[in-house]
Amino acid sequence: MPSCDVCGNDYANAFFVRTAAGEELTFDSIECAAHRIAPTCTHCGCRILGHGTQADTATYCCAHCAREHGVTGIQDRAK
Repeated sequence: MPSCDVCGNDYANAFFVRTAAGEELTFDSIECAAHRIAPTCTHCGCRILGHGTQADTATYCCAHCAREHGVTGIQDRAK
């Protein structure tokens, strides 16, 4: 049985994810997958499970965090 790369659980229904770098990872749940591969917000540190937003090389969970980190010109909604 495959073992989850995050929690070590042996699980018959585990799934595999191949990263852009070619690394193959094994997970027993979406929660473990998010914990291991979802990017973190540069400002608040939360896991970004949606699109997020980017400025230069930084990734943010929302426009608010980007602004709090000093980024200008980003908004959550179009007017």
